[in-house]
Order: sequence, then structure tokens, then C-alpha cells
Amino acid sequence: MREKGLLGLTALMLAALALLLGLGFWQLSRLHWKQGLIAQIETRANSAPISLEEAETLAREGRDPSYFRVSVEGRFHHGREQYLYAVSDGRVGWHVVTPLETADGQMVLIDRGFVPDALRDPSLRPAGQIESVTTATGVVRVPDTQGLFVPDNEPQANRWFWRDLHAMARTMFQQRIIEVAPFFLDADATPVPGGWPEGGQTRLDIPNNHLQYAITWFLLAAALVVVYALYVRSLYRRRNSLE
Repeated sequence: MREKGLLGLTALMLAALALLLGLGFWQLSRLHWKQGLIAQIETRANSAPISLEEAETLAREGRDPSYFRVSVEGRFHHGREQYLYAVSDGRVGWHVVTPLETADGQMVLIDRGFVPDALRDPSLRPAGQIESVTTATGVVRVPDTQGLFVPDNEPQANRWFWRDLHAMARTMFQQRIIEVAPFFLDADATPVPGGWPEGGQTRLDIPNNHLQYAITWFLLAAALVVVYALYVRSLYRRRNSLE
């Protein structure tokens, strides 16, 4: 190979090496971020509950209240419950999302938990439709954004595939302007009369594979250097054998 060709190959190798190393270091930065996020989730999810007002204040200040535990007292409006498609432990069904109104008129949407498809009709689980004032405790979850492969919600059929808070609130209250808390509460695993809905559905074990990804990129970078070095050595050996 001519010197010019070798210089071109070297430049290409260095560009690829820089890319691989950049991806590796980016994954290390993501690892640091993910470790901090997991620690924050564990701290918030295992702390004493805060009030609904405190969680709303955090949201108004632009701070993310996700995974804080909140305890709120009020009455459920069961006639307005909505159904969010879910799979829990291999069971296909729905999360029951119900507005709860406090004594001073505050409204918050509670994801009460999972029911199998056969129990979507609330008349089949009457014991769980608590009519008296009750206390709900759960973790804060901010509204979703629709993913690329997530179906559109079907408000008219009361079938939801992602948590669009404003659309769900409008549908619950039939287009009336009702101010609700700017987040959902995922109910904890406190037993419900009759067993349904089944709370405690929030996934707290967030995957963290960034270290493995970083190692993969660094190994690819090392392999590239080794292959390049062996190739260049073979070129010089061939040239020396011809002299």
C-alpha cells in the first residue's frame, strides 16, 4: 500500500477510534446519571409520605416530584374511573385510574392498580369501590408522552394506552374545566376490600446496563487498534521481504 493510502486508512481508523471511545465515555456519564437517579428513587420511595400540597408545590416550582410518596384523604369518584391498558405478571388487563377529591375540593387522579380484563366492569368488584372518605397513599408519577409504537388513546371507548393527564381529566369531567394535580399517584400495595384493584404496580427497579455498554465500546476500540496494528505490521513485513 502506498504511503498516501496508509495515511488515509490511519485517518479513518483514528476517526472510528474517537467515535468508539466517545461512545464509551458517554455511557460512563450515563452510568453516573442512572446511579444518581436510582438512588433518588430509592430514597423518595422509602421515605415518609409528603402531603399533596407539598408535591404540587414542587411541581409548580419546576422541580420533578416523581417517586415521592404522597398520602391524601378524600372520596373517590368511581363513576368517572378510566382504564389504562396494562400487563401485570403475565396477566392482561387494566389499571383503574380514578379521581379523588379532598375535603377542600382538590382533585388528584389515582392509579388505583391493576384489574384483569374479566374484572374491568366495576360491578364485578363492588367491595373495592370504597364510598366513604378514605386515605390513599402512592408515589408520584408525571404524565407520559406517547411512544413511537404506543397506540393512540381511545377516550370514547375508555381505552387508554398512555397516561395523558389532561385528556383523561377532560374526559372524566366531560369537558368541564376541572383543575387537577399535575401528576398521577400510583397507589401502593395497601390491600383493597375484595382485593381489586391490586395496587403496588409501580416499577421501581430501573435497568442500569450502561457499564456493560461502556465496556463493549471500549473493547471494540481496543480490537480496532489491534487489527490496525496487525495490518500495518503485515504491510511493513511484506515490503521488507521484497527489498
